[in-house]
Amino acid sequence: MPHLLEMNQIYKAFGGVPVLNGVDFTVEKGEIHALLGENGAGKSTLMNPLTGVHPLDRGSITFDGAALEHITIPKSEAAGIAFVHQELNLINDLRVYENLFLNRELTGPLGRLKKREMSQIARDLFSELGVSIDPNALVSSLKTSEKQLLEICKALHRKARLIILDEPTTSLSNEEIDRLFSILRDLKEKGTSFIFISHKMPEIFAVADRYTVLRNGTMVQSGDIRDITPAEVTKLMVGGSFFGANAYQERPLGEPVLELRNFSGRGFQNIDLTVRKGEILGLTGLQGSGSSELLQGVFGAVPVTGGTLRINGKPVKSGSIHKAMKARAAMLPADRKENSVVPDMTLLENMYLSEHTLSASKLPIRKKAELARYEKQKELLDIKAASPELLITSLSGGNQQKVFLARWLNTDAELLLLDNPTQGIDVGAKAEIYQLILQLAQAGKTILVNTLEIPELQQVADRCAVFYEGEIVKILPHEDIDEHTVMLYSTNAISQEEAV
Repeated sequence: MPHLLEMNQIYKAFGGVPVLNGVDFTVEKGEIHALLGENGAGKSTLMNPLTGVHPLDRGSITFDGAALEHITIPKSEAAGIAFVHQELNLINDLRVYENLFLNRELTGPLGRLKKREMSQIARDLFSELGVSIDPNALVSSLKTSEKQLLEICKALHRKARLIILDEPTTSLSNEEIDRLFSILRDLKEKGTSFIFISHKMPEIFAVADRYTVLRNGTMVQSGDIRDITPAEVTKLMVGGSFFGANAYQERPLGEPVLELRNFSGRGFQNIDLTVRKGEILGLTGLQGSGSSELLQGVFGAVPVTGGTLRINGKPVKSGSIHKAMKARAAMLPADRKENSVVPDMTLLENMYLSEHTLSASKLPIRKKAELARYEKQKELLDIKAASPELLITSLSGGNQQKVFLARWLNTDAELLLLDNPTQGIDVGAKAEIYQLILQLAQAGKTILVNTLEIPELQQVADRCAVFYEGEIVKILPHEDIDEHTVMLYSTNAISQEEAV
């Protein structure tokens, strides 16, 4: 039986540097195919010529038995290929049905929009998929999981037969992930194929039929998912050097740096917490439990309704990002695209942005001095970039995150608030981020790390604050941080066990 997609001997180079070197890749009709590899392995680069983003240098692409040549984005979409990016491409100020029909609007006489008809078609599509989204709602009002499902519905509305999903579960809860996977399996049974790009091994093995591993722009191995283990896949991705060892190192702690008393705000309440100099405090809980909101509250990004906040012994007026920055606090937000990346700026410009926000009244930017600081941070954080003049969007997720960390280190921040800092980056880059966090703590930085991934907290956290419905229900020492214990508290199951 012919493949739905066949990519043969795909070559691609940028600036004379090869990034894909003779890659072969196939997808069958009605399958979920996991495309795996570290950041920079070539996964997105392989998808770009297929979806018309970049032209091929050499190689051939066949889709449903027909050769695809001189591929453009419209030509790829017309063939039945859709790309749902990790950083969603929706227009928040439009309604759900307007996003669904964007550039394909239904019109009547004199070009008037058939709003009711488009809304009803959207409603019928959602109903068929078991998706509960109001077609007339503004996209800005949707949860992240609903936006993810809307992107998939857009692809299906455009009659896509192959849908590329890039890290589709990054911001979803376990329940939302289960719902998404149920929809994917139903669509697979109806003949839709998926390319599933993810770094989360449990998800890959739960939903994928086949896998392909890329490393350094070459295809390493492909096969049935049932014939391989997660550990074997990881070794293929990183070339045999598996970063599984525990990186945690205990260190002496100093005086209190962050003090919260009865701190309350949107999504969290009654927080009493003291974090000391050089300490790494992990925050976790179910999606929406309040841990992310607390970081935003400390940084002044969400409203605070009560309580006190002190940094280095001094009270800080809540609700002001600028005042938090002046108190030497810094924050890496969870959503890089919306809250960190300035896509039209270079690496250098992205890196010095925060420092010059604080020093706006000082002398103009001196490029020579900024280049010297860039080189220092590049060496310190091991940022892999050919030139500071490259656009930030040219870097992998892990290296982007290092640039944003450097952005805050340039401000001499002492309190680092890291919200899901390894979101969407591979196991090798994660290990580097863990080491950076530990090194910064060793150098005296005070760090709060919010994540849903308990193995991350086992790698770095001295203590772990578990949230349930906006409150801290338990603070665990390092030696007690494990999946079972955290889940008991984050689901409030521990009170049920104690009651028995």
